[in-house]
Parts: sequence; structure tokens; C-alpha cells
Amino acid sequence: MEVVSLPRDCLQTHHGQTTLIWNNHKRKRLRRRLPITQATTQAIRVWQARRDQLHPPARGDACLFPSLTALSGAAYISSGYLSEALRQWVDSLPRLNAEGVDAQGNPLPFDRTLIYPYAFRHSYAQRHADAGTPVDVLRELMDHKSIAMTQRYYTISLKRKQQAVTKLSAHAIDQTGQPAPCTPTAYEMRSVAVPYGGCTEPSNVKAGGGACPIRFQCAGCGFYRPDPSYLPAIEQHINELRADRETARAMDAAEFVITSLTAQITAFEHVTDRMHRRLDALPAAERAQIEEAATVLRKARAGENHTLLPLTASPKAP
Repeated sequence: MEVVSLPRDCLQTHHGQTTLIWNNHKRKRLRRRLPITQATTQAIRVWQARRDQLHPPARGDACLFPSLTALSGAAYISSGYLSEALRQWVDSLPRLNAEGVDAQGNPLPFDRTLIYPYAFRHSYAQRHADAGTPVDVLRELMDHKSIAMTQRYYTISLKRKQQAVTKLSAHAIDQTGQPAPCTPTAYEMRSVAVPYGGCTEPSNVKAGGGACPIRFQCAGCGFYRPDPSYLPAIEQHINELRADRETARAMDAAEFVITSLTAQITAFEHVTDRMHRRLDALPAAERAQIEEAATVLRKARAGENHTLLPLTASPKAP
């Protein structure tokens, strides 16, 4: 319903970012805004140009997908019509492969019955969840009223968590970028997930990550233990620190403020550089396994109600 009822002028661009304007009919929330990629924007603009050449019934003039005849029950095409058109297109594809291969090494066929309009919404949400998009952000993107609905996309099995911890515990480093591997048990029992890596400081671990003695100055802390699953968060934080430094300069802040921000940037960059070099030196297959494990742990952290809870895959010993 949300797609077929899109308004003809459904795009708004501000500072180079395009937003899709849509109506949540199910929850009666109109003119919702969804940031979209340039590729999606271009696809819509191509259709808008084609749409301008059509001459549908007058009542569908404001619709991006107008009804085909004046006898239609609505101003726009029905969701059933969209489903039928999608089914015909999917069935016309000569080959559609799923993940994995059979015993002979041949690609497995994808179950085409799993492709229908609403499935794209689920795929969109699941891809964001797998990439570690915070649950509150995904809630806004999905226009969910309850965060519990969004959290369904963040469910990860205990087995997958344990496998991810086992894989990444061997690739943890310290604040200088030096290898600091540990056993999976130690990784789970002696550390907590803080915004930019694992923390092994005893009082902070005991408090579940909420009692850092130096207020999360991770880059200068000897208890800092990041692993590859934190790379996106660290790199985003570096960009934020750079922006803060420019703001401080514009405010004519004291030199020690600039020096402190620069030191943090340099320290975090050292961590990411060493981590990237270590990953690049690995065989492609092992690197892919680490990236998959990192995705699992980012998803687990993003699905928590509180970002500073212990990252555990098994109960702590008494």
C-alpha cells in the first residue's frame, strides 16, 4: 500500500540528501520521511520522467503510480496489481541463485515464492540490523511505534554469538594497536562493550560498562581492547572528533582543547590503521569470516536496550 500510493512528487532534497515522502496508511501517520540512496533516487526520477508521458485518469494525477482506468476503486494502482507484476517479472528471470552450492558444487536455486512486495521491507530492516544500525535509528526508518517491534530483527542465536566471539577474540588489540588476543572465555567474562571497543578495566566491567574511571577516553586507556567489529564505530568517532576540532578552532578554544582532540584522533587512527593492515594481510576466506563475525556482534550490540551492557554469549561464573 505504501509503495503504490506514493505521491507523484515524493522526493525532497536538502543539502544533497534526498528524502522519500510516504504515507503510513496502516498506522494513519502521513507524510513520513525516509532518507534514500542516490541509486534509489535516480530510479524514482527515471520513473517520474516516464510517468510525465502517461495520460491516466484525472483523479490519479497526483499519484506516482496512477490507476489504469477510471473504473478503478482508487486513484492509484492496487497492491494486488503490483504483486502480480512482480510475480511475472520474477518468474521471467532465467536463473536466480541462492547462497551456497549443492554436493556437486552447483549453485542452489533461490525459492522464488519468497519474493513478494512486503518481503522487501523485511529485507531492508534485516540488512540494517545485520550492519549494526542502532535499534532506535532503525525504529525511525521503519516508522515503528514500538521499539519491541524493531528489536525482532536483532535476534541472534547463542550459537552465532559464541562463534563470533571465538573468531574475534583472537583479533583484539590494545590502545597502541598491538595484538592483545585472549581466549573466548576471557573475552566474554573480563570485558564489556563500550562505544568504541571492549573494556577490561575491572570496576567498569563490574558495572556493566557504565563506570569508566576516565569517562571513556578509550584511545588513551591501557584497558582498551577493540576488535574488528568496532571498526565502523571507531571510524565514525574519528570523523566526529575532527568535526569537534574544527568547531573548537572556530570558537578560538584554548590550545589544550585542540591538542586533546588531535591526540585522540591520532590514537584512534593508529588503532584503525593497524587493524586494517592486519585484516588486509589475511587470506580472503578468513577475512570474510571475520567480517561476518563482526556483523553478528555489531547486530547483537545494536539490539540491546542500553549500549553499555556486557557483551556475553554465556552465563558468567559465580
